[in-house]
Amino acid sequence: MSGGPGAAPAIGVIGAGAWGTALAQMLASDGRHVALWAREASLVATINRERRNPTYLPGAELAETITATSDLAAMATLPVLLWVTPAQFLGQVLSGLPDYAGDLVLCAKGIEAGSGRLMAEVAHAAAPAAHVAVLSGPTFAHEVAAGLPTAVTLACSGGEAQWQRLAPAVARPTFRPYYSADVIGAEIGGAVKNVLAIACGVVDGLGLGQNARAALISRGFAEMQRFGLAMGAQAETLAGLSGLGDLVLTCSSASSRNFSLGKALGEGQSASEALSGRNTVAEGAYTAPVLADLARQKGIAMPLVDAVVTLVRGQAPARDVVASLLARPLRAERPLG
Repeated sequence: MSGGPGAAPAIGVIGAGAWGTALAQMLASDGRHVALWAREASLVATINRERRNPTYLPGAELAETITATSDLAAMATLPVLLWVTPAQFLGQVLSGLPDYAGDLVLCAKGIEAGSGRLMAEVAHAAAPAAHVAVLSGPTFAHEVAAGLPTAVTLACSGGEAQWQRLAPAVARPTFRPYYSADVIGAEIGGAVKNVLAIACGVVDGLGLGQNARAALISRGFAEMQRFGLAMGAQAETLAGLSGLGDLVLTCSSASSRNFSLGKALGEGQSASEALSGRNTVAEGAYTAPVLADLARQKGIAMPLVDAVVTLVRGQAPARDVVASLLARPLRAERPLG
């Protein structure tokens, strides 16, 4: 499928932010031709001319076999598309390819505001003939672009038959997908960890120490489990790469967009200040309110998620929110209760 110079792309990536660009670079690492779609014509021209994405991934020199385009319709002929637009824009952009019938690999992590739908549900509604899969796990874009070892969950709605098609298309020597049939679990892990990463950033911004962050990760994982199991996810998926693995990574580094947002809030920035002027989207800020609503509807206690909602809505300063959490009643540790 790779071919020589001028060969048609074998795989496409929709969305040329940091993560989409990194995935395109990873896919092109073996000489494969990759089509990278971006909405902005100026960014398309820069990528094709300079072999760089200075706006979203400035440190990476992009492979010659990556071809950027702003022609969404042209992507419809590719058998595999990795969809990496921000979660809140998935349905809007995918509506431009309503008849797409290939393998659609969702790489954005979130829950649609307003509808409460997971990304696979949004994709099925916008492109009902597509074969949906979810790629999720502990991944920083700059490390993937640099070819550093990475492992992810590849959850396939089409089961092992779809996995057999997709694994060779996506796997590279330093990028290892692991099979799952649990699409719901892979999606919930990615969505919830973004919200919890904001909370961990707040802990860092307030200077509350490593003990507090470890406790938050542990109790946050309990919230992820409660919600995920109620939604039909499998416990093994939530404890795997796309759940606990991704949670640990994004709660431990300012390289995480959500962590850095929380850190800014903890350092005293207002919610409007922290959210403005960012080139990249902190998905957790949009996911938190809809996640909290869904949890309330199902009677699931998610106090950390509720605290993040209070913060991103600017309803209370970070120190007051943390004080409220610390004042919660003492109880037995029941991870799934």
